[in-house]
Amino acid sequence: MPGPQCDDLRSSFDSVFCALLPRLYRRAALLAGGSDAAEDAVHEVYLKLAARPQRFLAHPEPYAYAFAALVSQVRDSYRRGRRQVLVADPGHPADGAGTCWDGGFAERASQLEALSLLGRLTVRQAAAVILVDLDGYTIDQAAGILGTHRGTVSRSRARALDKLRGCLGERPAPARPADIAEGQDGHASQGTA
Repeated sequence: MPGPQCDDLRSSFDSVFCALLPRLYRRAALLAGGSDAAEDAVHEVYLKLAARPQRFLAHPEPYAYAFAALVSQVRDSYRRGRRQVLVADPGHPADGAGTCWDGGFAERASQLEALSLLGRLTVRQAAAVILVDLDGYTIDQAAGILGTHRGTVSRSRARALDKLRGCLGERPAPARPADIAEGQDGHASQGTA
């Protein structure tokens, strides 16, 4: 029989998770490829985490814990073949509309373009790009969140960025001497002797 302590735990869980919902929905939309799939994924994550709220609440960074569960959920959905198709691009506004407010059309078009580009990546690659390039985590922090080695995250991110550059018709940027000496993520590389 649930007691007051269980109710307090459930209330704490709900308040922490609800505070993360807007961010989780945005990230889920980037990973899953659309708002409907994002809502389903976040709902499944809620149900998964609500089964053991003490683990979620005890984690030092609840967003990271929820994001890792979200990536797992999206990956599972992708593997089951239930990934939904993106809606068609709505087109571009008339040429003269670029100088005045367009009702949010340009922002929505850019969101759809980002979804389209991230939809061409694997879930692991998209997760690495989202965590490092959009959320501002370091490679090491992203590896901890995703539960993989930092080299896996770094490689997935590099492959994702190469694929995105190819989609945009750009060639990969040449490596700068500082990048070679320090490594791509700012950590000093360990040379071999």
